[in-house]
Amino acid sequence: MKKDFVTSDLTSGQLNALVKNIMSQIGIDDPIEAVRLINSGEYVVSKPACRFRERDGVIYFTVTSDGTTGEEWIKRLEKKGFRVGDYAKSILCSEDFKPTNGVITEIAVLKGMLFNDSDRVTKKIRAEADSRQLTKPNAEVACLIREMFTDKEIEAMGLVYILTMHEPIKDSGGDLGLLGVCRGGDGRWLGACCGSPGFRWFLVGGFAFVVSQVS
Repeated sequence: MKKDFVTSDLTSGQLNALVKNIMSQIGIDDPIEAVRLINSGEYVVSKPACRFRERDGVIYFTVTSDGTTGEEWIKRLEKKGFRVGDYAKSILCSEDFKPTNGVITEIAVLKGMLFNDSDRVTKKIRAEADSRQLTKPNAEVACLIREMFTDKEIEAMGLVYILTMHEPIKDSGGDLGLLGVCRGGDGRWLGACCGSPGFRWFLVGGFAFVVSQVS
């Protein structure tokens, strides 16, 4: 006889993880409402289409800004379960973090594999972007990337982190920093990294620049 309760063989931990995943994907923090939305058919579980494409070691996708301020991004990301580093928070709260609204930006991520170990430094990565007629993104692009992609999608890109190559912004320690997203076992991070021209990066990184913008 078919079981009435298909969840009878699942542990409470597995059920809890399932509901937390639903909450994260829907973007709400009420577990009862999350389950109701799924059961009512207002949200449908489906396999997501790939939201990026790759060609010759460059990953392409599009993001759209919505006017969210740095302080609002901190609350928005943390509410959805993301982790925001202290230095990243100081950059987001800087007067040099200037959000836009309704700007559609095509992003090109240069994968670390495109560079020899000795050339994988900030100034040479920027020089390569210049040669491809790519430009600096707005710092908010890091937040849009973090919210847009799961860690599994970043892993599917073949990357551990994506650094947004915006104009460096001073962090709370007085150093110039760049915002970036990172996947790892301790959470889905938005962090800040060194923005100095001579800083050397790992092979597993990607470096986000702008292909074009449309208002």
